[in-house]
Amino acid sequence: MRLHRLTLTAFGPFGATQEVDFDALSSAGLFLLHGPTGAGKTSVLDAVCYALYGAVPGARQSPGATLRSDHAPADLPTEVQLELTVGGRRLEVTRSPAQPRPKKRGGGFTQEKAQSRLRERDPEGDWQGLSKSHQEIGEELAQLIGMSRDQFCQVVLLPQGDFARFLRSDAEARGKLLGKLFDTRRFAAVEERLAELRRAAEARVRSGDEQILALAQRIAQAGGPAATEGAPPTVRAGEPGLAEAVLEWAAIARSAAREHLDIAHTVVAEAENRQLAARRALDAERELARLQQRHAETLRRAEALEERRPEHDRCQEQLERARKADRVAPALELREEAERAYRDASDVLDRTRKRLPAELADSGADRLADLERRFRQELGTLEAARKAEVRSASIDEERVRLNRDARADDEIVREADAWLADWDTTRAELTQRIEAAQEAATRAEQLAGQLAPARLRLDAARRRDALAADVQDARETLAAARERALAAHESWLGLRERRLRDIAAELAAGLVVGEPCTVCGSAEHPAPASPGDGHVDRATEEKALAVHRSAEEARTGAEHALTLVRERQAAARREAQGGDSAAPTVAELHSLVDRLSGEHAEAHRLAAGTHAAREALAAAEREHAKRVEQRQEARRRADARMVEGEALDGEQARLEEEITAARGESESVAAHADRLTRRVALLADAAEAVRTEQDAAQRRKEADDRLSDAAFKAGFDTPHAAAATLLGAAAQRDLQHRIDAWQAEAAAVADRRTERDAREAAERPAAQTAAAESAHETAEWLLREAASARAAARDRCAELDRLSGRAAEEVRRLGPVRQEHERVARLAGLTAGTSADNERKMRLEAYVLAARLEQVAAAATARLQRMSSGRYTLVHSDVRTGGRRAGLGLHVVDAWTGSERDTATLSGGETFFASLALALGLADVVTEEAGGVRLDTLFIDEGFGSLDDQTLDEVLDVLDSLRERDRSVGIVSHVADLRRRIPARLEVVKDRHGSTVHHRL
Repeated sequence: MRLHRLTLTAFGPFGATQEVDFDALSSAGLFLLHGPTGAGKTSVLDAVCYALYGAVPGARQSPGATLRSDHAPADLPTEVQLELTVGGRRLEVTRSPAQPRPKKRGGGFTQEKAQSRLRERDPEGDWQGLSKSHQEIGEELAQLIGMSRDQFCQVVLLPQGDFARFLRSDAEARGKLLGKLFDTRRFAAVEERLAELRRAAEARVRSGDEQILALAQRIAQAGGPAATEGAPPTVRAGEPGLAEAVLEWAAIARSAAREHLDIAHTVVAEAENRQLAARRALDAERELARLQQRHAETLRRAEALEERRPEHDRCQEQLERARKADRVAPALELREEAERAYRDASDVLDRTRKRLPAELADSGADRLADLERRFRQELGTLEAARKAEVRSASIDEERVRLNRDARADDEIVREADAWLADWDTTRAELTQRIEAAQEAATRAEQLAGQLAPARLRLDAARRRDALAADVQDARETLAAARERALAAHESWLGLRERRLRDIAAELAAGLVVGEPCTVCGSAEHPAPASPGDGHVDRATEEKALAVHRSAEEARTGAEHALTLVRERQAAARREAQGGDSAAPTVAELHSLVDRLSGEHAEAHRLAAGTHAAREALAAAEREHAKRVEQRQEARRRADARMVEGEALDGEQARLEEEITAARGESESVAAHADRLTRRVALLADAAEAVRTEQDAAQRRKEADDRLSDAAFKAGFDTPHAAAATLLGAAAQRDLQHRIDAWQAEAAAVADRRTERDAREAAERPAAQTAAAESAHETAEWLLREAASARAAARDRCAELDRLSGRAAEEVRRLGPVRQEHERVARLAGLTAGTSADNERKMRLEAYVLAARLEQVAAAATARLQRMSSGRYTLVHSDVRTGGRRAGLGLHVVDAWTGSERDTATLSGGETFFASLALALGLADVVTEEAGGVRLDTLFIDEGFGSLDDQTLDEVLDVLDSLRERDRSVGIVSHVADLRRRIPARLEVVKDRHGSTVHHRL
């Protein structure tokens, strides 16, 4: 990688655009970058790093820091452009950080986003754009360079202070730096991954052991007394030997449980024999008690049966007489039904005869039927007269309707004539209303066009008068802001001048005894400067600068606010003036608006009646047509009613003649027909009642004859005697049940008297059932207890077999897991440096870094021997010191004494050229690690002030030898003697308006 050209604009201390020509500086191979402290030498290197990686070195990338120069004008954007050759490609990368810029419109600032641009020069010499994406450009450059930002800052920029601390630091600090440079995170990831696998495998083993211990606890619970014959395992989860101890203890518990089961079988067999004997004795005693009770019960039932014999005989006799009376029951029911029918018919005949005239009260059925037929014939002749009478009544109703319609039509004609008489006057008035409303609408439109501009002018005049006070306030605010900004600026400049005068004292305050100076690199500080009276520190200056910037921002804001208020006032003045030559007052415009508003409201009110007037005229025309039509229709209906009335009069006269002849003495034909109808119905009912009463009397006489004959045949003297003996079916069934029950009981008692075993049992002593039951219950309890104990022993054996099988299966399943844990734990211990097999207790990452450190020491020794005239050699040491782990020790071998000692014992100058040799060696190793990318430009930052003349010559010879590989080396230093020894120089000059660069070739 070779740098060609660097352009800085408003970056760091550089207020304007500065260009660095690396091609011209590199032509001599060795060039010097010098200038006073704080001029910006390191900022040139920061710009290179920012162009390549989008960020400055980590130590200077502090939170809240800005890359923009405080000396730059507001309209000059910050930008860094670097032209370089890497990987055989000529590239140009341009970057701009996020920064404020003035707004294009109005005052103030807006935040501009960070921008990046990458171009490549083609063989014809033209630049071709590649990308404007931050991510794409970063990935492209990182791939070409082959190094991260931290590696680049250590390899290309070579900060000597970092390597001096590297020489003096312990193994842990060296490991952190080397880890960043060589990116050994993958090895640390391997360590962490193995540790995670070990923890996971250990967790799985512990989980399996806990399962086995849980099964052991369940075996102890299930085994009961059998589990106590062997000592339970005391090994904890995760410890070796747990599985074997649990399986051995489970085997002992199973053997003891089987012995207990055999004993339980023997106890159950003995209990069963005792229970069987007790059961047989109890059955014998119960059978004897049953037979004795049966014999005594038979005697009691025989005595009770003899006591109920008279009642049995009475029931049997009553049942026989009732069954004889059942043969007379049908005749009795027929006689009662005939009697009821006769009484009903007589009642109906009596009621009917009372409704007949006196001369017909005793008439027979034949005479009544003859009168009915005669009245029916007379009723048939009145049907035509009844229809004529109904039609005459309907004609009367039609005549009433015609008269009502005639009166209604007369009223319609009168109302129509009265309304039509005023039609011409009404039409003229409505037409005039429409014309007036139309004129008012036109006037309202004209006034609306004048009213809106007048209101806008009134609002503008009010804003104009209100903004006048705002303009005055803004002027006063601006004057005060200008005074404060001027005072803050003068105060900041004064404090800055005073701080610059005492800057040496401020740098001296940061010196530490035994540590190198950040300016000259010397570890000795013979005469540090001291602050004078009124010394100003950096915090005070920055506080004054912040006050100055805040005052400037306030002044700019006040100017912008005054301009904005003036523009608003001018706009309001123009709007209020309108087309007038003079500016009107608010009162004048208010009066104009009130007058136009009143006239517009009145015109609008009149114009609003246009639609109503048109609707009224249309409604009046529709009413006029309706009235004319109604009058004509009424006249046509009157003519039709006259014709219809004459026809009805003729029809009604004919009908009256027919009705008068048919109604006789009645008021109407309908009344006469109704009277005949009632007479026909009464005669028909009377004839039917006479016939029904005669039939019922005949049926009653026949029923009396049949009843007397049936009673005689059944053996009764009279029908009344048979009726008294008659019983219902329920009563007969009850008597039969009582008789059957007595006979069944008599047969049962007779059968039981013949039982021989009952008689013999009655002759024996009373049975002892209670004693036999007590003995049997005791035997039953003993049998249940023995069976329960055997079942528990059997279940215990089965559960122990099942749990033991599960434990054995769990042990078999856990075998591969335990083997995996042992293998992973062994590997994790080796990589973590905690295993006994790892003699030096080195972690894997430390081991890799130790190999890299050994390479760096070998590469650094080649240059260190030249710089020290062959005296010193850097060697890597993996010896453990104290209780720390080995691997990253670094020693120096002194050829003069032959001793090997720690690098922390080197003097200040020796530490400088040792760290320089280490930095150059590290650059070679990292370059090789990055894929062999050639680094044609290197920078060495400070530290040369601690060397004597001879050592400085030797160091410069080593640096000059780098040109043999076509490299260029830039030395960053403010040591004056280097300006004499190195002719090619880049000088950085600081000024109150910003730093500048000058090429000295």
